[in-house]
Amino acid sequence: MRAIRGLWRWRGNPLCRPSDLAEAWVALTALLLIGCVAPVTGVLVGGAAQSALQRSVREQHEVRHRVTATVVRALERSPLSVDPEGASSGEEPRSRVLAAWSGPDGSRHEGPVLVGVDRPGSGDRFAMWTDARGREVARPLDSATATTHAVLAGIGTAVAAAALVEAARRIVVWRLVRRRYARLEQEWERAGPDWGRTGAGS
Repeated sequence: MRAIRGLWRWRGNPLCRPSDLAEAWVALTALLLIGCVAPVTGVLVGGAAQSALQRSVREQHEVRHRVTATVVRALERSPLSVDPEGASSGEEPRSRVLAAWSGPDGSRHEGPVLVGVDRPGSGDRFAMWTDARGREVARPLDSATATTHAVLAGIGTAVAAAALVEAARRIVVWRLVRRRYARLEQEWERAGPDWGRTGAGS
């Protein structure tokens, strides 16, 4: 609105300089880009991320299987929550146990795993994820989390696009102001020597 008011104010004004009009047009263009192009870019990126993530969700659920494991005995306690791939999530402490489970193919497995059970005892049962051969894998991505990530990606892209447009606008305005000051200095240098003299330049 400020850019539109600026254009309207300078319309037909004899004091309007070309740089003033250019600055108003730059502001209006930036406003239109931020209001229209940035949201559309965010929607497109978010949609693409949603498609890719949901495809990943389907693929992970096809190759990862939920099985029930049994605690053989408790091992030393871990102070952090660590997934099978070694990524620390910083959640509540988990217990490290020696567990036994059967893979989807019927194979028997036994090994140390981390479980979200406080004070696990021998014979306790818990759910875990494995691949088709029964090897422990990370929990597959769920649809709701994938959607959240896609929305965040879209919002982040829209904000980044808007910030880029605003940065470009500021650079253009800065250059216009510098050019304006340079012309003012040139005019002042021409008028300066005669400033204050009676009848000078008149």
